[in-house]
Amino acid sequence: MKESKLEERLVRGVKRLGGRAYKFVSPGNVGVPDRMIVLPGGRVIFAELKTDQGTISPMQRHQIRQLQQLGATVWVVRGMQGVATTLGHLRTMVGEGDAG
Repeated sequence: MKESKLEERLVRGVKRLGGRAYKFVSPGNVGVPDRMIVLPGGRVIFAELKTDQGTISPMQRHQIRQLQQLGATVWVVRGMQGVATTLGHLRTMVGEGDAG
């Protein structure tokens, strides 16, 4: 399955939860995560999507580490099962009012 299909599924699921999953592009910063998820209440999570066989590049690893050192939440989401699991976690966060 292509990464673009995983992204489509994630974007639709986040939208159903009342959030947004913006395509994250940062000129001059190769390797930033694919999506920036913003949930109701302002909770922000960066998501790097990979197919089941996909690998994280050294630049992606570097960018993820830098965001985490700044206190950001970054998830690597693998395959369709990973998208389903991620949406379950997000649903719980929104449902528990832990979006703020």
